[in-house]
Amino acid sequence: MASFEITGGYPLKGELTAQGAKNEALQIISATLLTCEKVTIGNIPEILDVIRLIELLEKLGVLVNKTGDGQYEFRACNIDPEYLLTDDFRTRAAGLRGSVMIIGPLLSRFGKAYMPKPGGDKIGRRRLDTHFTGFMKLGAEFRYDVKEEFYHVEGKDLRGCYMLLDEASVTGTANIIMAAVLAKGTTTIYNAACEPYVQQLCRMLNRMGAKISGVGSNLLTIEGVESLAGTSHTILPDMIEIGSFIGMAAMTGSEVTIKDVAYDNLGIIPDAFRRLGIKLERRNDDIYIPAQTHYEIETYIDGSIMTIADAIWPGLTPDLLSVFLVVATQAKGSVLIHQKMFESRLFFVDKLMDMGAQIILCDPHRATVIGLNKQFRLRGTNMVSPDIRAGVALLIAAMSAEGISVINNIDQIDRGYQDIDKRLNAVGARIKRVP
Repeated sequence: MASFEITGGYPLKGELTAQGAKNEALQIISATLLTCEKVTIGNIPEILDVIRLIELLEKLGVLVNKTGDGQYEFRACNIDPEYLLTDDFRTRAAGLRGSVMIIGPLLSRFGKAYMPKPGGDKIGRRRLDTHFTGFMKLGAEFRYDVKEEFYHVEGKDLRGCYMLLDEASVTGTANIIMAAVLAKGTTTIYNAACEPYVQQLCRMLNRMGAKISGVGSNLLTIEGVESLAGTSHTILPDMIEIGSFIGMAAMTGSEVTIKDVAYDNLGIIPDAFRRLGIKLERRNDDIYIPAQTHYEIETYIDGSIMTIADAIWPGLTPDLLSVFLVVATQAKGSVLIHQKMFESRLFFVDKLMDMGAQIILCDPHRATVIGLNKQFRLRGTNMVSPDIRAGVALLIAAMSAEGISVINNIDQIDRGYQDIDKRLNAVGARIKRVP
């Protein structure tokens, strides 16, 4: 596997443009299975996870035509559901967490879907109960083969119903929406996730002829329709990459402009960085971050230590907590990082401690960071990227560190960030990809 060799201490200067949103792309591409007509999608991030999903759809029988950088046409007319029972499908789907997103569309249109236990980041339990409970409420029959780790869902006569989701799962909500759009009658989903990814999916489906109301809220109403038509859709810029660039600029004392960020879809992300003392300015639809020699973490009104925690939208996305944690290591002050959703996502902090960061890992969900106020730079070291988000956090740490760092297993970073080394080197980074 390839590695990154990073020479730290070089500030960035210039403009960066975020790729298309990975999490949205996995849902939108899967939704092309809902119609035989042509669906055109723009701003697709050409990263490992997305390319693997596109290849999986091609194996299913979807005609895919790449018309430009990040521009694709999909036509799902000759789908072969029996491919889902082949060894090739098991191998491909098991290595891709996003493969779970094809279950809802296949169940909705063809009355059946099969899936091996999907792979992805090792960040703790990532249960799929919400997905399958929703399908069963719509009338599908579900069976899980424990020995084979294989899911079976069948239901040729799905019917709308009321359901209260046990958790506001983004992927679960999206999967259930795609199953419900062609069901008979009306489906009401309460406690639905309302992230921009889900909003984008609903708007695209409505353009295809679906009848979804309540978009942007946690109460969705879906009136089933007979069929869906084709459409065109453009994926939003990736809010996780935008947040990563903000943190990167602060850690390296860089002056950076992030272009075309779809600011109104970023929620509280900019304000959360301001709580760490990071200066940033909205300029039309861009974000400008000036070079900062120091940034100071806010406290609560009574002077107690600030807590930064993830929450369901419009709260702070959990995918950015790794970045907030590493950025806090060079701030003035202390902060408690509380990762509520995944119990293994903070375990990468031992690598930061090896670099000289002052962090107390309280338990699998909480870490207290005592900022070094840039008085002591992190030290370069060798490390391994455990997952996508921790990988980019370690990259940020290495770019700010003294000396040379090596990050191994960068496939984890490539899964979520397209040509990240080339794009950062273009604005002053020193990152070498080593085979």
